[in-house]
Amino acid sequence: MDNAGRALSALQHLDAGCDREQWVRIGMSAKDAGVSLADFDAWSSPAPNYSGERDVAQVWKSFNGDGVKAATLFGMAIEAGWKDPAKSGARRINGSRPNAPITKAVKSSSAPATRAASTNVMEVWRLGVEANLADEYIYRKGGKPDGLRVYPAGAPPLIIGKGDDQITAAGALMVPCYAPDGETLLTIQIIPLVGKKMNLRGEQFGNGFFSVGDLPTAKTIYIVEGIGQAWAVTKARPEAAAVVCFGAGRMATVAKTLRDKYPDALLVVVPDRGKENQAAAIAADVSGQWVEMPDDKPSNYDANDYLKDAGIDALAAMLERPKAQPLRFNLLTDADLAERPMLQQRIKDVFPLVGTAAVFGASGSGKSFLIGDAVQSIAFGKSWFDYRVKPCNVIYCALEGEGGIAGRVKAYRIRHGASSDRIRYLLQPFSLLADADVVDLAHAIEAAGGAGVVVLDTLHASAPGADENSAADMGTIIAAAKKLQTLIGGLVILVHHVGKDSSRGLRGHSSLLAALDAAIEVRRDGDNREWCIVKCKDGEDGAAHPFRLDTVELGTDADGDPITSCVIRPVEAAAKEVRRIPPPKAGNQAIIWSALGELFRKAGDTRPEGAPAALPQGRPCLKLEDAIEQTRTRLVCDAKRQTERTQTAITGLINRGLIVTGEGFLWCP
Repeated sequence: MDNAGRALSALQHLDAGCDREQWVRIGMSAKDAGVSLADFDAWSSPAPNYSGERDVAQVWKSFNGDGVKAATLFGMAIEAGWKDPAKSGARRINGSRPNAPITKAVKSSSAPATRAASTNVMEVWRLGVEANLADEYIYRKGGKPDGLRVYPAGAPPLIIGKGDDQITAAGALMVPCYAPDGETLLTIQIIPLVGKKMNLRGEQFGNGFFSVGDLPTAKTIYIVEGIGQAWAVTKARPEAAAVVCFGAGRMATVAKTLRDKYPDALLVVVPDRGKENQAAAIAADVSGQWVEMPDDKPSNYDANDYLKDAGIDALAAMLERPKAQPLRFNLLTDADLAERPMLQQRIKDVFPLVGTAAVFGASGSGKSFLIGDAVQSIAFGKSWFDYRVKPCNVIYCALEGEGGIAGRVKAYRIRHGASSDRIRYLLQPFSLLADADVVDLAHAIEAAGGAGVVVLDTLHASAPGADENSAADMGTIIAAAKKLQTLIGGLVILVHHVGKDSSRGLRGHSSLLAALDAAIEVRRDGDNREWCIVKCKDGEDGAAHPFRLDTVELGTDADGDPITSCVIRPVEAAAKEVRRIPPPKAGNQAIIWSALGELFRKAGDTRPEGAPAALPQGRPCLKLEDAIEQTRTRLVCDAKRQTERTQTAITGLINRGLIVTGEGFLWCP
């Protein structure tokens, strides 16, 4: 029997109804063995999945002899029970006996006479022939042969693997691993006809890879384990490139190499199912992103599997929406800011809904009475000094003079007819400097139903032992107050004192005022009192409101003497002139204050050109430079020092609150 007849005999022992992948493989080996197109079509036609003579002819035409060889046909036929009609001891095919599995390596005792191939990477690569679409692995994975080679059966035998896993590389697909320069060949991955992928002996991958697509111009580079995933990814995203790492263990090394080589590219790690955490860590390390296979898929399910199951559109959609580590800094555009909600306020134009604030003043100024009145209004949801209020629960920590809090609450109830059950009081010691106290107070507030406002009266009592003038200690106090504020999700108000020089405002280190979102100063001149907005986030500073403390009798003590407390009574500015701050009585400030008074009276209520929007309607106003020029000669000093000392005097008047400055103008508050 001639070779063609022998091949046809072997073909007839195989099942034409096998899957298409196996059918293509049989066709390539049959053509190489001498079977004609007509005989192959005749063998194929009885199968239920036969697609017609035209389909058979097109596939047959793609077989160019570089794929599966004749030995595979005879090997499969023998496994199917075919008896070779040739005489016993027939010639070996590709170094193997016809009745032995073609993929097993030949033992040294029966090795072919031909010399074994060198495992030098360049020699092996030169022996290969260009791959084509008919290659079994390329066909099965729906890939492309670009840049790949096949180790020919006629070349010197190339043994790969170790021990019982040794096989010959005849007909195997070869995938090159190049160094980052794209030219230096480091090693070769070998994909045999049967069995697992193996690597060329004695060579290392280093930081090499194989790319699919135009890597230098791609804006997005997908990092995958194997060539099959790279084909799938670039089929779904043809404008991108994919890089083959040759295993999950090398993805981190390759990702770093790519980031150095292509700093502007978007790197996207595409792991097999079950390796999402590894991919996320790699992506984070190179400022990249990653995708995840559906969570209902088995371990090692990959992009090529998803392409087959869900289709190219589904894979493209997945690749176009990679995951990314949340950025620490969120950079917003004007449009982003426009969509953000406006600042929410607890007492409109006085206290914000969320943040930290302070109410401060000298001892006896009435600051505790004032904040007590404010929180009652917050609890009731009624306006406070004509400012609108958003109601909420309140926690009042009476840490100093706690004995008087009950009297203040009772006085408020007597004067206003009721007090609110939305206010809770803390009379126990509490320290901002003890983290456990901050956390435990937050838990207690949560257990009580939460609160939108917490008052710490006073800051000094809530930070025992702290040096308020120390930047470090004040920083600790501020951080603790902000932590409490974060835990409750609302507003923390600190009641505090002024320093020895009341004109300098809050007692202690200047970092406190800078850290606050709002601040109110309470001032007293005899029986006349007022509170002034010193700081209001995104609001107008400087607004002052006079008030009085009215005495309320609460009852009598054991001796029959009256027990009293006080309540806040706003004073209408138009009905009662309050001497808000005593003017200076001597020195340069007194001289300049008197001179400015004359200028303000002459200025009248005409609004000067360029005056700031903060200037109240009808309020006399002067240009700062004009005021200095027209008053400096009043000072009795060297003419060269007059301007400097006038500026110093005006600054002192501003600090005392007697005049206000803004955008180069002066006016009275």
